[in-house]
Amino acid sequence: MLGCKPAGTPLEPNTHLKGQEGDPVDKGSYQRLVGRLIYLSHTRPNITFAVSMVSQYMHDPHSTHLEAVYRILRYLKSAPGRGILFSKHGHWRVDCFTDADWAGCPDDRRSTSGYCTFVGGN
Repeated sequence: MLGCKPAGTPLEPNTHLKGQEGDPVDKGSYQRLVGRLIYLSHTRPNITFAVSMVSQYMHDPHSTHLEAVYRILRYLKSAPGRGILFSKHGHWRVDCFTDADWAGCPDDRRSTSGYCTFVGGN
């Protein structure tokens, strides 16, 4: 990944991953990569949607899913200084936002949803 070309977005536009596409890959290494991306998404909310898409296939990953994970890593390489900076503010107001994509998965018509919570202005 050191010599790879950086990507401008976490996923290709209009990406729709499917269950049994491509060759099977090592489940353990895929789960470790996606687990680390889930942890990283707490401070990098711009990758949260892409990570939620690839995490749906942790039980049976294939080469197309791994390529999507590599795309997220290439995107992270293009933006090394971005992320959330938690700074001190004088208030503790909580703001919450949510969004959903109903039946957006072409395989099983599952829905995808997400939320953001801002505490104390962060």
